[in-house]
Amino acid sequence: MLNIYVKNLPPAASSDELRKYFETFGKVVSTEIVTNVRTGEPKDYAFVVMGSEEEGNAAIEALNGKEWMGKPLTLERGRNRKRKKLPPQLR
Repeated sequence: MLNIYVKNLPPAASSDELRKYFETFGKVVSTEIVTNVRTGEPKDYAFVVMGSEEEGNAAIEALNGKEWMGKPLTLERGRNRKRKKLPPQLR
């Protein structure tokens, strides 16, 4: 599997549309559009997990810099980091 970090995501994009866009390169295991914790509004980036390294690399190579829904996407291999939990006063 390969985790892809997608930057400069159009505000109107949905997880289903993102999945369909990436499925031309292979199996999409998951998509996650990151949202603002406080407002619930989508941020301008997402993560797409592809079924294999080869499929993920093909998607990155083909789609990096390509315009989608009016915005040029920036794609790179996602880093596997554990998310930090916010302290109670910031939740």
